[in-house]
Amino acid sequence: MTFPELEPTTPSAPSLSRTKRTLTEQAIAAATSARWEEAADVNRKLLEYGPEAEAENRLAKALWELGDLAGAREHYQKALALDPTNQIAERNIDRLRLLLVEAGDRTVAADPTSKAPVSIFVEETGKTGFAYLVELARPKVLAQVNPGDYVELVAEGKHLIAISNGIRVGVVEPRVAARLLKLIADGNKYAAGVTSLGAQDVRIIIREIYQDPRNYGKVSFPTAAKSTDLRPYTKGTLLREDEDLEDDLEDDVEDEEIEDLDRVLPAEVTPDEAFEEEPDELEES
Repeated sequence: MTFPELEPTTPSAPSLSRTKRTLTEQAIAAATSARWEEAADVNRKLLEYGPEAEAENRLAKALWELGDLAGAREHYQKALALDPTNQIAERNIDRLRLLLVEAGDRTVAADPTSKAPVSIFVEETGKTGFAYLVELARPKVLAQVNPGDYVELVAEGKHLIAISNGIRVGVVEPRVAARLLKLIADGNKYAAGVTSLGAQDVRIIIREIYQDPRNYGKVSFPTAAKSTDLRPYTKGTLLREDEDLEDDLEDDVEDEEIEDLDRVLPAEVTPDEAFEEEPDELEES
């Protein structure tokens, strides 16, 4: 007995939308956990349903983390072709141009331990603050650093040095470093992560991870957080490779965002007032 050939069914619009949303969430989750092979596969699957600039950006990010620089550039270029105003793609194409000259089409895959824990990017009153880096490394060196990377803070005299992936990225701006250096000298410990990265500026979030009893009552960041005591900046911002982790990995779904991962990091720059000049003695809370 034979059966007539059936025309392939086209998924309904609501069904297709749900499928794409599910794949987008899976792609973000994989990237958030640094499962880059999986992230690349899921974004490729998503792109089978049609062109999408954000999926191209995420695929490029995954390939970059896997060491496929040429592939990353190709997909950033596709994202830019779909959306000529896409600054994430544009900025990363420029960064990759430098890396491709230095390292060739491929380099070693990123070390998963180079990524900062998501907890670092949760803004908490008094415990976290933002800072820009000065005395930055050369552009070719900065091209090896990405939003979401872990930053080690090292005290050197009157300076607080930011190191990521073994690279001296820059120096924490003096108005922030001055207070933290006093607290570090008395036993406090801090961790940091890259939130945004531009051609001429790098912004990090700093979190107090240990308060020495000698610093009891002393607030690390007196007025850094404003609207709420806790603000998660992880889902979209971290994965978004634009200079602002403040931009989410996804413009739509991921925008739950520090990244959606696309939108994972903080959406706005901490105002200068957040780090007021400190007197010789630290203020007691």
